[in-house]
Amino acid sequence: MTFNENVRIDNSKVRKRSGARTGGMVAGGGIGIALLLALGSQLLGFDLTPFAPAVQQAIGAGTTSEQSEAVLDACKSGVDANSDDECRMNATADSLDRYWANEVGNYRSPGPVILFDGQTQSECGAASASTGPFYCPADETIYIDVAFFDTLSNEYGASEGSLAQMYVLAHEWGHHVSNLIGSLQGAGRETGPTSGSVRLELQADCFAGAWVQAASTVTDDQGVTYLKPVTQQQIDDAMSAAAAVGDDHIMEAAGVEVNPERFSHGTSEQRQRWFMTGYEQGPTACGTFDVSAADL
Repeated sequence: MTFNENVRIDNSKVRKRSGARTGGMVAGGGIGIALLLALGSQLLGFDLTPFAPAVQQAIGAGTTSEQSEAVLDACKSGVDANSDDECRMNATADSLDRYWANEVGNYRSPGPVILFDGQTQSECGAASASTGPFYCPADETIYIDVAFFDTLSNEYGASEGSLAQMYVLAHEWGHHVSNLIGSLQGAGRETGPTSGSVRLELQADCFAGAWVQAASTVTDDQGVTYLKPVTQQQIDDAMSAAAAVGDDHIMEAAGVEVNPERFSHGTSEQRQRWFMTGYEQGPTACGTFDVSAADL
């Protein structure tokens, strides 16, 4: 999507972090870990994917160093958001926060989105390019290595369009909404095609679609809309990103057999379909925990 050039960006929504700190269920992350474990499973001859949570914890163990956080002062307007990935995340976070404040009763903003380079630490464990973007409910914060966008296109085959990037943040913000309404707490950690984990991820996709549909109506303090109306090409970009991180696609990319019992995020088809459900019907249609297995 394209930002209106004269929209003003609230710089309080995002921080750029350098260094790491010591630190929990992670929502929405582990895409890189899932691929690594799938590859390891193929080489060793047995399934390693159930060990993903333990690997996540092990990566974070014993990591202690100084860190610094900086406001993205250079991100001032829609011009900056249209030309720079970090400013695009800043403006997207601003829009998402304003949108969901009007959609959820007793809404509270998540912590500032943490953009980092290389690795950092959250209250849910380590964050790095290999873990993928994730939402940590323990500190209600979203963590994104901006280099992940290159991984999304180069390794997973997603479009490089701006909405493909914005979909990633909108999906993680959807986990925050699920946390606020209680869906995240009831999801559990089981895997499988109808598991709570899959339902949680599909709900986040649906919430992302709902925001995209309404994004061109969200305004800044001066009444300027953040985003221009979405185009079909941009919708295709978001759909490309959703398909790229489907469980079946990730397993196929790793060269291993697609095993639905190991699904934790949903298939590419499901992720695209629930995104479009949110886009076409709004957030009230995102009751993934209320539908039967056949309708999931």
